Amino acid sequence: MIVVYDNIAGKLVRREGLQPVTDATVWIDLINPTKDEDNFVQQELGIEIPTRAEAREIEASNRVYQENGASYMTAFVMFNIEQVNPGTSNVTFIQTGNRLVTVRYSEPKAFPFFVQRVERGEATCTAGPAIQIGIMETLLQRKADLIERIQDDVDRMARELFEIDGKRRRKTNLAIYLKGTGRDADIIARAQESAASIERVLMFFGGVARDKHPDPQLLGRIEAARSDLTSLLEHMKFLQGRIQFLLEGTLGMINTEQNQIIKLFSVMAVMLMPPTLIASVYGMNFKHMPELNHEWGYPIAVTAMVISAVIPFFYFRSKGWL
Repeated sequence: MIVVYDNIAGKLVRREGLQPVTDATVWIDLINPTKDEDNFVQQELGIEIPTRAEAREIEASNRVYQENGASYMTAFVMFNIEQVNPGTSNVTFIQTGNRLVTVRYSEPKAFPFFVQRVERGEATCTAGPAIQIGIMETLLQRKADLIERIQDDVDRMARELFEIDGKRRRKTNLAIYLKGTGRDADIIARAQESAASIERVLMFFGGVARDKHPDPQLLGRIEAARSDLTSLLEHMKFLQGRIQFLLEGTLGMINTEQNQIIKLFSVMAVMLMPPTLIASVYGMNFKHMPELNHEWGYPIAVTAMVISAVIPFFYFRSKGWL
């Protein structure tokens, strides 16, 4: 799919399909582009459109570079942050002249949110660089929302896990907390990878802006975005430490409960040893046993077994083992 945006009186006018590029065109958005759509943009703008495989290259030289007067910047972004497990994908920003070309194989909500910001007059769309920094600012806002969601989740699990009376914790299997902390740790790790990728793009974008578009306002927005990203990275590092602590705490709780179960079985085994001994003695089939013909033999034996089990129970309880 190809969407062409023209800047008409400070507003983005949307055109879909293989529409001709005009002087008013400031942004071309390629979403899961076909080969024909790639060829169309390449012919219209005289640039190369990286393939999906090329966008996945992890080398820095393949993610930020200049070629034939165009600047290529590929960022690793997260999308669908409202879901339990957000998705990840690569987005390539191509600055060519005064236009921006974006190539993506997912649909992060940051893109339609940016268009809505432009419609409300909260973002500018006069040129490609202004559109790119506006999209990246929206991506950072979405990332901040994701981090806040993970932090709330970690706070909730920490309160429940370390609750003193343990009533709520006993109602929930500790394996659920273990899976929850593992999921949050994975999301934070991917968010850090995404943040590092966006930081690399912002550094390169700032250099390109100083060389080709020395607009103080644009440069200030890029620096502000980098500052916000640094703050997010620090917060993610702190949150990662909390998740690690929570993970270790969950494992410790699981080990404690397992030890309690093993201790209970051990104490019960010791408690049942005296009754078992008595039952074994009177279960022998010797001909001459003094109590064999005793009228009260059975009640006495049962009473002895009960007493021999009750005495260890109260003893263990007084020691705090039960």
